[in-house]
Amino acid sequence: MNNSNDKSARAGKMGFWMCLALVVGNIIGSGVFLLPASLAPYGLNSVFGWMVTAAGALLLAYVFARLARAYPQAGGPYVYPRAAFGELAGFLMAWGYWVSTWVGNTAIAIGSVASLAELIPALKTTVGAPAFTACALIWILTFLNWRGVQYAGAFQIVTTVLKLLPLTAVIILGCSLFIDQDAAVIRVEPQPFSFPAIAAAAALTLWALLGLESATVPSDDVIDPQRTIPRATIIGTLIAAVVYVAASTTVILLIPGTELAESNAPFADVVRIFWGDRAASTLALFAFISGVGALNGWILVQGEIPRVLAREGVFPVIFARTSKHGTPGAALCITSALATPVVLMNYSDSMVKIFTFIILIATAAFLVMYLLCSLAALKLAWRGELGVQGTKFVVLLVVATLAAAYSLWTLYGAGAEAVGWCMALLAGGLPVYFWMKWRRSPLAAPSTLSDPPA
Repeated sequence: MNNSNDKSARAGKMGFWMCLALVVGNIIGSGVFLLPASLAPYGLNSVFGWMVTAAGALLLAYVFARLARAYPQAGGPYVYPRAAFGELAGFLMAWGYWVSTWVGNTAIAIGSVASLAELIPALKTTVGAPAFTACALIWILTFLNWRGVQYAGAFQIVTTVLKLLPLTAVIILGCSLFIDQDAAVIRVEPQPFSFPAIAAAAALTLWALLGLESATVPSDDVIDPQRTIPRATIIGTLIAAVVYVAASTTVILLIPGTELAESNAPFADVVRIFWGDRAASTLALFAFISGVGALNGWILVQGEIPRVLAREGVFPVIFARTSKHGTPGAALCITSALATPVVLMNYSDSMVKIFTFIILIATAAFLVMYLLCSLAALKLAWRGELGVQGTKFVVLLVVATLAAAYSLWTLYGAGAEAVGWCMALLAGGLPVYFWMKWRRSPLAAPSTLSDPPA
């Protein structure tokens, strides 16, 4: 009888492979397929930016893994700052994370449509077609997530496997060319070495690695979250970092910067040069699948964060309403409804310009959250609430300090404008917080936070 109940409870939850697919799938999306165009002005400085970002992402992954082990509750970006610095800090980080998620989803959808336009040229020439196609993608995947975490998780595994294929193909292409030692294939235009350029490139490349914390958000739907989430977070971040650095460096080296800056599908352009139009079209299809997979995972996340806040009584209670399938139906629909006009308002601009502008603002908000979570890990570890002692304690202090320093440095690279927009975004949450604090809903569920293990 107990075994039957246990199986039934686990049936609707995510295991390690689904969590790994969520992390890798949310990290590897449409971003990497458009990002080389945004990085073109930085030349080889962008390669160093990638390396810094990969190292920083792994530091952050370790921090989130430690936090998730001690605090396995759903809503990581809210739970950790709240535990260390109080309810207001937790709310502001969750608010910024939530808004950045659905705003960033518009960039993912637009990037996915840019790849689809390689297969359907009418999308490039028909006014408004990219925007309406992007909106359709958002709502189709919102429905999939409304149907249940198992459907969304299975879809995530399939798309994650498929999205790795084109990146692996480009890596193989680059390796084969470089092994032949043909220097003529290297077309990168020389750029002076510059720390500001590396910092700016690191801010852009971090967009492509955002999502390393994804598995910490829906932890209520995860089997054995204290073990599953840390493993999925670290392994998933490592896989994505290796693939990203190798694939993106190949593109940057093989296409001149002036051409790369004008490209709407840099990876397809590389494949077209060496393998022809048919191969480029095939890669564009996989790039589209990659973006759709990432959009699916982020839509799952965008529904969970407001549901957690609503359960805590710091967000309107409507966001806590669940569908008949047990999913955050109201939160999913409201958030996707907010994302829709963002796409429609920007459809007349070039895809790369929209992409670059949105990712800088969203990245800045993520960086503030990463910074506060790193500081939270330091404070909680120092108070003895993360269950680490001896060498592990020292390692965590060093890693969390480096992760905080990396977040600050990359915030500098994002620039004053992006940071200013980020601060405005966070400030926009204050009226909501104080309004909810004033009229704390009696229907709000009791706190889901619990004390960490000793």
